[in-house]
Amino acid sequence: MKPFPLPVRLIGPGAMAEEETLHYLKMPADMTVYATPPLPATTPPAVLAVLARLAAALVATDPAPIDLATLEPAERTALHTLLGEGEVGARIQQADGSEVCVQEAVFAGVWRVIHTRAGQVVTDHVEVGPAPACLAEAALQGLWPAPPAWDGPLPDGVVNAPALIAEVAQKAAAWQPGAPAEVINLSLLPMSMGDIAFLDHHLGTGDLTVLSRGYGNCRITSTRLAHVWRVVYYNSADAVILNSVEVTALPDVALAAPEDLRDSHERLADILAMLHEST
Repeated sequence: MKPFPLPVRLIGPGAMAEEETLHYLKMPADMTVYATPPLPATTPPAVLAVLARLAAALVATDPAPIDLATLEPAERTALHTLLGEGEVGARIQQADGSEVCVQEAVFAGVWRVIHTRAGQVVTDHVEVGPAPACLAEAALQGLWPAPPAWDGPLPDGVVNAPALIAEVAQKAAAWQPGAPAEVINLSLLPMSMGDIAFLDHHLGTGDLTVLSRGYGNCRITSTRLAHVWRVVYYNSADAVILNSVEVTALPDVALAAPEDLRDSHERLADILAMLHEST
């Protein structure tokens, strides 16, 4: 009888040797979910008026900003408490040295936008929509017409990045508004650390950084090429679980979906009803 050509291995409890234990990447353990914000005993009429305008805007998907400049400091504090802080936040560095901070409320699709200069508030408003208009505007500032060219031999460890840069530039040039996002998953490609560094250098780093904290963290950074983004997902241990380049107006992970806006309207309407009962 000929010997069996493949080794026979036992399976079942206790059959796996200690050195053969599977090692896998730790996945996110926590997920941000909606929680009703703390409700005050009484709510200033000006704050109730802002909340009512937000509820109406969520139905009409009206992106017109609601200026908070007329609110007193105590009223702004009360509004901030009621809006809370949601999953998505963003920071925009302006060319004049000022900064725009964006924070989504616990009501998805409701955004607080504060523009500061030298520590002083320049403008403060809330708006409704998939994303505030300032994000798309910031992503189109300081762009390069094309990735910078390189001469001579490539740095050590750089093999696949030049071809990928050419592909990204081609996709960006061909992209049209309304087209689906083009996603290049770097985690599935043979990319060395040198390739990643070379890619990032030739895409450039833009003025906009967005952080989404839904299930784990996602860091979104604009580049110096129009409609090109670097998107990196982390688990709860801050290990990278997905590294990608996206060609789109704004990555979907930063946007509030239409169903999010509908849910936010229902939740905000409930909050308003409770506030009116207690006032």
